[in-house]
Amino acid sequence: MIPGFPATAPPGSPLTFSRLKWTSFVHSAVYLALLIAAFAATAVRLRIVPLRVGVAVAVLGGIGPFFGSIEFVREQRRRAAPQALNGPR
Repeated sequence: MIPGFPATAPPGSPLTFSRLKWTSFVHSAVYLALLIAAFAATAVRLRIVPLRVGVAVAVLGGIGPFFGSIEFVREQRRRAAPQALNGPR
């Protein structure tokens, strides 16, 4: 407790510890999602990942967090397929 500040909000106040805590969590999650979307867009622009993977990470990842992971696995398998077909003879 900080001297001169009450330990709790006044009765009926919309500001409570619990609301601040959950607002902070939501804010952090939104910020993280925006940061990931920016990284995905940059990776697509630099041609590090194809557009399909970038969209899966940035857009679909907001709905279901594993869409991006699934697309990375599919892209890795797609990249490995030509090597397996053109392997040593």
